[in-house]
Parts: sequence; structure tokens; C-alpha cells
Amino acid sequence: MGFRLEGIFPAALLPLLLTMILFLGPLMQLSMDCPCDLTDGLKVVLAPRSWARCLTDMRWLRNQVIAPLTEELVFRACMLPMLAPCTGLGPAVFTCPLFFGVAHFHHIIEQLRFRQSSVGSIFLSAGHLIGPVLCHSFCNYMGFPAVCAALEHPQKWLLLAGYALGVGLFLLLLQPLTDPKLYGSLPLCVLLERTGASETLLCS
Repeated sequence: MGFRLEGIFPAALLPLLLTMILFLGPLMQLSMDCPCDLTDGLKVVLAPRSWARCLTDMRWLRNQVIAPLTEELVFRACMLPMLAPCTGLGPAVFTCPLFFGVAHFHHIIEQLRFRQSSVGSIFLSAGHLIGPVLCHSFCNYMGFPAVCAALEHPQKWLLLAGYALGVGLFLLLLQPLTDPKLYGSLPLCVLLERTGASETLLCS
């Protein structure tokens, strides 16, 4: 179910780094539109008072802690290991977002499918729940990329280059940063072996 200590640090950091690379354009847009500079921003982020305010804000707790943890537990840690022996890894990764979309029908499903598929592959590769939870929390914070706002931005060409570079680097780094060898042995491979399924790409 993704609760283990082996490989926990790369499983926490590398998927989050990969997701932040995908969001390079929106992060550039956020930094350009932010009135404070980097030093002031870091002071706010690291201030205990800011964290105390966040931890007493039920909306923040729901979006950044409770929803990512419970949804990844259900759709990744519970559902994916049950689907994989029946359908194979590829179909399981793309089926889970459909269930996620039905559960979030009040959101725009098409905006969630790519993100959820990539998070599913992160769980399969790392065998840890912490990476998908952190990525989910980060995506909840960032929201869906405001491409229309980028097109109307005074520095739109720089932003569009950032968007393109982020997507390009994400696709380039997806395979090396989700290599299962970085995260230790995979419990899902043990499960697939017991059921007689063979997924050589992931478990070899």
C-alpha cells in the first residue's frame, strides 16, 4: 500500500521535483505576478506564524493535507494494486483516473486526467504513497495552469517558452526519474508474481 521506509527520501523528492518541472510555466507566472521578492517570500513560507495560520484553516487542511492523503490512499494505494493483477499495469494506470474523475464529477474531468495518470505511474514506479500525496498537494495548490492568462500576460513569450520547456523537460525526465531502481524493491511486483502476472518493464 506504499507505506515503507526503504527509498522514502527519493520517493518523496524526485516525483515532487518532476511535477514542479511540469509546472515550470505556471511557477514562472506566479513569480512574475507576485508583488514580493524571493527573500520576502521565503520569510513568509518559513515563518511559524504562517504555518500556524495554515494549520488552523480548514480549507487549507482539506486541500493540502486531508484530500491528497485520503484520495491517494483510495485511488492509488488501494485501487491500483487491486486493478494491476486483473488488467495489467498500463490499463490500471489509465483506469484509476476515470474512477477519480467520477468521484470528482463537480470538477472538470479533462483537467484532472493527465495529472492523475502521471501520479499513478509515480506510485507504481516508487512503490511509496508519499510521492503521490506530495504531488497531489502541490497540484491542488497550483491549480490547473492558467494558459489563457499567460497568453494575455505582458511577457507572454517568455511564459510560453517556460510552459513548453516544462513539458519538454517533464517528458525527457519522466523515464529516468521514475526508474524503479531508484526506490528499492517494489511491493506491487511481489503481488504480481503471486498472481502469475508478468510485467517485465516495471519488475525486471
